[in-house]
Amino acid sequence: VQLQASGGGLVQAGGSLRLSCVASGNIFSIKTMGWYRQAPGKQRELVATVTGDGSTNYAASVKGRFIISRDNAKNTMWLRMNSLKPEDTAVYYCNAEISPYVPNMYVDYWGQGTQVTVSS
Repeated sequence: VQLQASGGGLVQAGGSLRLSCVASGNIFSIKTMGWYRQAPGKQRELVATVTGDGSTNYAASVKGRFIISRDNAKNTMWLRMNSLKPEDTAVYYCNAEISPYVPNMYVDYWGQGTQVTVSS
């Protein structure tokens, strides 16, 4: 099982980016998927999560600006980031609770990270 994140880049403050995360391999089912970020010198923090039935949760710092979504049929998750601020600069990681091969044997998987840089 692999998670492949993409879509990062350099954007000016106030701009937008969309991150994508695709899960591939022997996947039976996926529970919660989420995005986390880690800025230089800081701990990794939760950005947003989405459950299999579409329930979402956001960090207070991104609520109202970011939108998380997923397509269960495609094992894909997105993060639409609007009104970006310099403090959103970080490496963004996707995460998913995946049960490979059989039901209800969930394991945490992480993508490789994608850099988002917001200039002022």
